[in-house]
Amino acid sequence: MPKSQKYILITGSSSGIGKTSCLMLAQKGYKVFAGVRKQKDAQELQNENIIPVFIDVNDHSSIENALSIVAEETGDEGLYGLINNAGVAVAGPLEFLPIDKLRFQLETNLIGQVDVIQTFLPLIRKSKGRIINISSIAGFTAFPFKGAYCASKHALEAITDSLRRELYPWGIHVCSIEPGIIRTNIWERSMSLLKETINEMPQKAKEYYSPFYGALVQKVFKKLEQRATSAETVGEIILKALNDKKPKSRYLVGKDAKFLNIIKLLPDRFLDRYICYKTGKMRPGSY
Repeated sequence: MPKSQKYILITGSSSGIGKTSCLMLAQKGYKVFAGVRKQKDAQELQNENIIPVFIDVNDHSSIENALSIVAEETGDEGLYGLINNAGVAVAGPLEFLPIDKLRFQLETNLIGQVDVIQTFLPLIRKSKGRIINISSIAGFTAFPFKGAYCASKHALEAITDSLRRELYPWGIHVCSIEPGIIRTNIWERSMSLLKETINEMPQKAKEYYSPFYGALVQKVFKKLEQRATSAETVGEIILKALNDKKPKSRYLVGKDAKFLNIIKLLPDRFLDRYICYKTGKMRPGSY
């Protein structure tokens, strides 16, 4: 149990990593503001240590409204932890990816995160708290058909590093948590978005890329079944990042994350062959 009441805000708390982390931190005695978008999700999370707040990271007015609630509740204590977890995963070949889908991906996973950070930083300053950005292995490795998602996470890594260095004089730590594949419903939603994107693409896109989609989808769900890390494991790392006396800049989560972190140092030519084959059985001359 923390020695004194500490307040935490977690965005994207309706399911997966966000919901699990809310429940774990509340059980540890933290007062948690759970960012959700729907009334149903708010009702499911409400307990004595969880206060649901409505936040859509693409809607600044909702962020401002949440700030009013959090500021009133925390008072002079301020906010000890801001955990930016909200996000989506848009998939599809960059050659034909609709620009509005790319824009939605970057607005949600990057611009929205910065908006939340800017809005709540005054409360973080009060407690000399910490900012934790939920990134991904996609933040340091780019995969075929996930270019938009990987771009958003690469950019989030840059934002995390810059912000940590900017806030260094005030002792406000900013870190990135980089999970591998996690057993959450983001993948089901991503596959649903992929189907929607494919349907919007011209016939030529389907001719070029359809042979690889099936292998990619099968690979993702096979990994989910066999090697996916639990959301609880990520929650434990979030707890660690909040409590470490000397917090790391990055926390890798899962064996696949640690493996990719090593092989990313290999030559690009080798990585291209390895990743293309592993993700969708793509190889030169395979079309």
